[in-house]
This record gives sequence, structure tokens and C-alpha cells, in this order.
Amino acid sequence: MIIIHIMKGQLYPRFLTDSVHRLARTMPVVVITGARQTGKSTLVRDLLEGERDYFTLDDLDVLAQAERYPDDLVERSGAMVLDEVQRKPELLLAVKRSVDRNRVPGRFILTGSANLLLMKSVSESLAGRASYLTLWPMTRRERLGLGVAGRWSAFFDDDLESWPAVLDELESQPVDWRELARQGGFPVPALEFADPEDRAIWFDGYIRTYLERDLKDLSVIESLVDFRRLMGASCHRLGQLINQTELGRDVQLSQPTVRRWLNLLETSYQLVRLPAFSVNRTKRLIKTPKAYWADTGLALRLSGSREPGGQDLENLVFSDLLAWRESQVLDRPEVFYWRTAAGEEVDFVVEWRGRLLAVEVKVTRRPRTHDIRHLKTFQEEYGDGVVGCLLLHDGDKVEWLAPGILAAPWGRVV
Repeated sequence: MIIIHIMKGQLYPRFLTDSVHRLARTMPVVVITGARQTGKSTLVRDLLEGERDYFTLDDLDVLAQAERYPDDLVERSGAMVLDEVQRKPELLLAVKRSVDRNRVPGRFILTGSANLLLMKSVSESLAGRASYLTLWPMTRRERLGLGVAGRWSAFFDDDLESWPAVLDELESQPVDWRELARQGGFPVPALEFADPEDRAIWFDGYIRTYLERDLKDLSVIESLVDFRRLMGASCHRLGQLINQTELGRDVQLSQPTVRRWLNLLETSYQLVRLPAFSVNRTKRLIKTPKAYWADTGLALRLSGSREPGGQDLENLVFSDLLAWRESQVLDRPEVFYWRTAAGEEVDFVVEWRGRLLAVEVKVTRRPRTHDIRHLKTFQEEYGDGVVGCLLLHDGDKVEWLAPGILAAPWGRVV
């Protein structure tokens, strides 16, 4: 089991461990990507300790060899980890050549702080040779040392009538989602810093490193000040439709610049786009996505907000869904939002195994039937294709509000 070693000797398993092992038994290359500081380097070093050599492109000597003699670098070991490969994407061509000569499963574990599939220079380099995983910030249950995400699989595996019993199996102590949102899921601020000022200092350092270093590996930014303002403005719109023209007007940037910079935020796993659900899969690509942030603590710091709001609770739930989705390597679920032309909306729709789960998130301790009206519309629209609906709230009671619609404390699920 992979662990993160944290102060005071406590161990924190990561949910993605089994998925890495599973893919490495089959594919010659496993690529693990995610935002910087999610724990990728710790994961691969501990998981594969003694099995392969470790090289990071943050080491200037390794970076120089990757630039001048990439084929020599990839042949330095029969099995290796290459960390932060987005710093020299041309290295992937050398990996491709090496794999074509020797396709032994698990030869290369690559990590990067950018989505290589969205980088034009490398998107085709490893086609048919690699499987991809994303390590998202720690889930709430990972932070508790349980090494899991939420109970999403149970809603598809178990009968609808058994959902309350499944949720009753979990711990029932109150969960302060506002404090969890402030902490975020990056291991250091979430686990090591109890003082909000310490976390603020860490987040500020993260933002500066991202702006001044990580972005240079991806693109030329004409104005870091403007880019920083765009980050803040996007964090004020968590859970809202992405309107590039409106964003550009607010931060005084052209629409093409906003579009390019939002793509950079997505490529580097800061911004996460949530697509719209439609039975017509072509329409999913056309409809406007919503914007969330990979880490709630960083989003709050960027926005300057002192108090988390309902959008931050939504973001916590979405982050957990992303981590759970990533672990399902053989049959990966999809996550969407749903919205009608009349403005009826459901926060999240999970599509898995040909069935649909609708999830609404409300900051209320006493959910009412009024809160589920859009879930009812969704049920009526998709009928037997809906496995059930959830209304997640911050109260303490699990109860049926209507046939097929269960209200539950969010901490019982996430």
C-alpha cells in the first residue's frame, strides 16, 4: 500500500495505489499526472521503492541529459521513474523509441504536473504505449488515513432500498465542511498546518511558484499580473458556466487571451471543466461547461474569500468524484452537470455502466421537498436509466424525500 509519510509518524494511504499497480502489469508506460504538490513524487517513490531507479527533471543534471542525450537517459535503467516530464516533453520521443524496442510492462513510470494529452507536442508520442492516471488532491477519507474516496460505487452496486443502511455503516460524527474547504487537499497544508496563517503563506508560495516557474514549461505568458487576476476571477465563479467574454471584460483581457489562459489552467490541473450531460454525445461537446477548481483551499486563497460558500461544498463533492472516477481504470465513469433550457439544473450527473446517478448539493441542515424539484424533473426525463438521486446537505439525517430521492449528510457519502 502506498503511503505518504507525514509528521508525527502518521501514515496516509493514497487511493490511486491499486490502479498504478494494475496498469503497470499491462502497459509499458504508466503516466501519472496532476497538479504540483498533490503527492505524485511521493507516491511513485514509495510505491516502487527498490523496483526501479528514480530520475527527476527538477534535477538540473537530469534535465540537461534529457535535453542533449535523451536516448542515453532512458536507457540508464531497465525500469525507471521519470518525474516532471512536462519540463522536457521531447523526452517522450526517446521513451517511445525505447518502448518500441522493448515493450516489457511497467518499464516506465512517468509523472508530470501537466496533462500531457492536452499538450500538442506530446499528445501522440505514446499512443498505444501508455495508460494515464490523474492524482487529484487528497480526498476527505484520505486525509483521515483511510485511503479511499467516497461511497459512489455503492450507489451503483447496491439496491436503491439499501442505500440508507449502506450510509449508516459509516462514521456519524459531525463534519465541518467549511474548515475542510479552507484546508484543501494538498498534503502539506491539509495535514501539517493547523494555523490558517501558515496555510495562507504556503498557498501564496504555491501560487508564486506556479506563476513564475511551472507556467514557463507550458507557454509564454505576457503578463503574470493579468494571469493572476484571471485566476482570482475564475475562482469567484466556481460552479458557474464559463463565460469567456464576461471574464475578459472583468479582468480587461481579450476573449482569445482568456480562452488560451483558461486552457493553460486546465492543462496544469488548476481549473477543471465540468461538461454538460446530454443523451446526444455530440451535444456534450458543444454545450458550455462549468468551472471548478482542483483544490478548494487554493481557490479560496486566490479569490480572497474569507468564508466558504455553497459553491465550495459543491467543489469538495466534485473533487471526491474526480478521485473516485480516476480509480475505475477498467470502466471509467463520467461526471457531468445537467441543465434545461428553462433553467432547471442538477449539480452532478454520474454516468456509469449505462446507468445515471443524479446528485444535488445544498447548504442546509433541514432539506425540504422544494430542494429536490430539479431532481424530480431529471427522474421524469430519464426514467429507468436513473439508478437513483441524492440530495447532499450539511445536516445529520438520512431520509427519503421522495421515491428514489435520498437526502443524506454529505459527510456520509464523501
